[in-house]
Amino acid sequence: MRIYEGSPRQDFEEVFRSIGAFLDQRGMKEVLLAEAPDGFIVQGLVAATTAGGAWSESMGQQAKETLTFLDDDIARFMEEAVARRGAGTPEAEKAAWAKAGFYEMAFRVLGRYMDEQKPRDVFFFEQEGAFVLRLLMGGQQGSRHTLAEFTREDIDAMIANGPGLRHPPTAPAGAGGTGASGKPAASSS
Repeated sequence: MRIYEGSPRQDFEEVFRSIGAFLDQRGMKEVLLAEAPDGFIVQGLVAATTAGGAWSESMGQQAKETLTFLDDDIARFMEEAVARRGAGTPEAEKAAWAKAGFYEMAFRVLGRYMDEQKPRDVFFFEQEGAFVLRLLMGGQQGSRHTLAEFTREDIDAMIANGPGLRHPPTAPAGAGGTGASGKPAASSS
């Protein structure tokens, strides 16, 4: 999925938020995500279920699972997520944020970070709530990979600030703000 090459279709924030919500529903942990030309490949650990054997034999068993999310899958996840969250009002957004699972929230804030960086390709992995990202960045000297690391505490702080970044507080009536040009409005003092 080439978001920043050619015409942009979606942003990483919403794409990863949708994938994260799916992973929360699956109960996946210790996730690795790699971008592919037609979507994303995700690996992680899930609770293993076996057809035979006693209940106690399967207790605590985990298995590695690999999923491929094609562009069409992601588009469907995003449509389902919007329908599940309801109208895009700040109140509805905050209510949905409060119900979201860890991966939905963490992937969303990491997606926002990646949107600011505008990488050509992404790869990241998570363990115990900490993330390491490898982003392929383009520049005048050609492409190069950069690394970014986020501790569990970093992610928790980014999640706590998430709703405010989506819908910034509005200025009270009569307060100075920005004009249509984006420059500070002239004050009349």
